[in-house]
Amino acid sequence: MANTLVTALGRINNTSTTPLALNTAYDTKYGTYLKLFSGELFKGFQHNTIARDLVMKRTLKNGKSLQFIYTGRMDSAYHVPGEPILGTNNPPVAEKTIVMDDLLISSAFVYDLDETLAHYELRGEIAKKIGYALAEKYDRLIFRAISRGARAAHPISASGKLEPGGATVQVGTGTGAAADALDSAKIVAAFFEAAAILDEKGVSSDGRVAVLSPRQYYSLIENVSTNALINRDVQGTGLQSGEGVISIAGIKILKSMNIPFQGKYGTGSATSAGTYKGGSFVGAATEDGRSSVNGINNNYGNSTSFATSCGVIFQKEAAGVVEAIGPQVQVTSGDVSVIYQGDVILGRLAMGADYLNPASCIELHTTNTAPTAF
Repeated sequence: MANTLVTALGRINNTSTTPLALNTAYDTKYGTYLKLFSGELFKGFQHNTIARDLVMKRTLKNGKSLQFIYTGRMDSAYHVPGEPILGTNNPPVAEKTIVMDDLLISSAFVYDLDETLAHYELRGEIAKKIGYALAEKYDRLIFRAISRGARAAHPISASGKLEPGGATVQVGTGTGAAADALDSAKIVAAFFEAAAILDEKGVSSDGRVAVLSPRQYYSLIENVSTNALINRDVQGTGLQSGEGVISIAGIKILKSMNIPFQGKYGTGSATSAGTYKGGSFVGAATEDGRSSVNGINNNYGNSTSFATSCGVIFQKEAAGVVEAIGPQVQVTSGDVSVIYQGDVILGRLAMGADYLNPASCIELHTTNTAPTAF
């Protein structure tokens, strides 16, 4: 029986009527078929990160660090008739430099046969997980930088020209129990205190944001009948959707498992007994982000630095992030794919973050003693 004429849709510029040999190169056989990965990674990254668009983001090209310039306040004076106006003072100036951390990667190897036999779309799922891994790290570093700024003095320190530094606000006024972080009434009171602090420092009300742990956020919603955060006519809808609390004192509220809550990530919250609601949380994680850690060139603090932390409130100028390589994907091909019969799929990112304007940073904590600078 004669061989059929194969319609080789995967071959680029194919004119041959000869069937493909068994050892035909992978890219030759499947050259036109799509690698459905790059878009999935970026979507996974975007869907799982909230900090990227809440702070000052700059792209770094042809350099290893980015400089931000501070200018302090100037004085005003009354004019004396007849006197020339030649300038009365100069604004104090300081700088802040954010350096790049090393290349952050997340990767996986996809074996061709596994991909062929799998009853689900393998690459797209791996892509999302890689995107999530990069996004979670991205958010954690930015939130840590904001907490660091809340404990810092302002770089402008010229005599008579002092600018306000960061601030920390205790949730509750009692013994500093960790359970205070879940008390909706105490959280609300802390928000109004934070808003007053920002107003007194002259921080713009535009772009004020708070990031709380999921349990804190839902505690606010759960107690809407007593904390008056939602109009009585929409309380049912707010409770059912889980998105009822939009803002407090003009501060937009977001939730994230990536804030360094009580020194851990993904933990929800600790009770006064020191255990986690519902028992031990498997996802509890600590992280050392000091510059002594391989790959980290900024100082994001150790997990112990955030043992009493329970949220951040900030304005867009609070922190800056510089990106040399935005979230992107690389996939092996050609001879490498043939030799290993599969592809290494790599997501990568090069960024660095630090606080910019400490006056715009506020950290919430649960102890009578404010967290110390690091």
